[in-house]
Amino acid sequence: MRVLRIVDLSVPVGPGTVIYPGDPEPALTVHSTIERDGFNLLDVHLGSQTGTHVDAPYHFEESGARIDELDLALFTGPGVVVDATGLGPRGVVTWEHIAPVADRIRPGSIVLLHTGWDEHYGTPSYFENPYLDAEACRRLLDLGVRTIGLDALNLDETPDEEHPGVGFPCHHLIADIGGVIIENLRGLGGIDFADPWVSVLPIRLEAADGAPVRAVAVELAP
Repeated sequence: MRVLRIVDLSVPVGPGTVIYPGDPEPALTVHSTIERDGFNLLDVHLGSQTGTHVDAPYHFEESGARIDELDLALFTGPGVVVDATGLGPRGVVTWEHIAPVADRIRPGSIVLLHTGWDEHYGTPSYFENPYLDAEACRRLLDLGVRTIGLDALNLDETPDEEHPGVGFPCHHLIADIGGVIIENLRGLGGIDFADPWVSVLPIRLEAADGAPVRAVAVELAP
């Protein structure tokens, strides 16, 4: 197996990282320096859902598996990119977007919804993200998919005062079958090759609801 290219699908983590409203703000502060201590060391403060991250079932189900209990096979596998670009604020990714690539989706596939909404990262518009239709989510799960991600803040609609939404149906559906969600991906348009191998391996946080990841898509030689 020969790697031809690796596409980084992750947002940087630092003081400017966009967070879900109310989540802990990331902070990176100098703890030690070479001049003072002989080595450099950062003090890192993060929420479990900071930056590009994965949700474990425990995020929405009290009895759900936690991030360190999940099979690592959920975090790496063949990727299928769904073209859902062109949606406006709070646009809905439906089965019509998925249908053109449905024949490539099988158990073990990591489905990546390319909305292009990462272009709004760092702006107020980022919180008006497109989201996945619950019925389309059910159909993906029926195909054996257990890992779904997108290049936006939330797989479900992000509620606010004007848009209370209907809860988090996709989060619950995926948690109920022991799957995982990837959020805050970026650069999915850079996957311009067939059959990407995707890795979203999380930090092994103990008993956590989720964890940050360094998400990548790998182009392998045929």
